[in-house]
Amino acid sequence: MNQLETIDRNNWEDFMQAPATVLMIGKTDCPACQVWGEELNTFLQEDEAWNHVRFGKVLLDQPGLIGFKRANPWLSDVKDLPFTVVYKDGENKKSFAGGGLNRLLKRMEKALS
Repeated sequence: MNQLETIDRNNWEDFMQAPATVLMIGKTDCPACQVWGEELNTFLQEDEAWNHVRFGKVLLDQPGLIGFKRANPWLSDVKDLPFTVVYKDGENKKSFAGGGLNRLLKRMEKALS
């Protein structure tokens, strides 16, 4: 069983070095981000097909993320939250604004298969 990890200043580099990751980007005051996070958690509790993928969420309004933000300058262009990124070997392969499990699964199949 996989879980949605909280990504912070202490673990973001380790998370990004994993072979396959899905990162949900949001803020603490974003209702859509909370809904998408809950949907991901529910999916991960039941999923067995994507156990090799690390899933995480980063909340941009939390302190201590300057290193993460500097390493990802494209974040300044993200206007709509939540924003989800599928990484393979640290490279951004697919991304989209908003939530949606079906949207995510289709992008994961293309990027990680």
